[in-house]
Amino acid sequence: QVQLRESGGGLAQAGDSLRLSCVASGRTGSPYNMGWFRQAPGKEREFVGAISWSGLNSYYADSVLGRFTISRDNAKNTVYLQMNSLKPEDTAVYYCAAARIPSATPYQYATQYASWGQGTQVTVSS
Repeated sequence: QVQLRESGGGLAQAGDSLRLSCVASGRTGSPYNMGWFRQAPGKEREFVGAISWSGLNSYYADSVLGRFTISRDNAKNTVYLQMNSLKPEDTAVYYCAAARIPSATPYQYATQYASWGQGTQVTVSS
């Protein structure tokens, strides 16, 4: 099992940028497909974006496409979510997740992930 810890959340104004980090520890011998999800108050958890184990492929929700970018540094066991042009509707708790099976195709469904972080709050004011 791999443990995940997110950081980098906080308060931002509309139009600002934030970068979230997710550090993996534990069984990190092989890179995992990673994903970012978010959950706003009163709403279900939703997919934000994902990256393949190699970092060569990524996939994003339409709501963040062109504004958010996922990257990874496998040497540091860290995945990043760069969030630009933030909007109030981006306000949510952001979670990173690790899938058990590596793939060249990023995973977009929560059921495809085996490990989850505790989440980091992002609040965007207008």
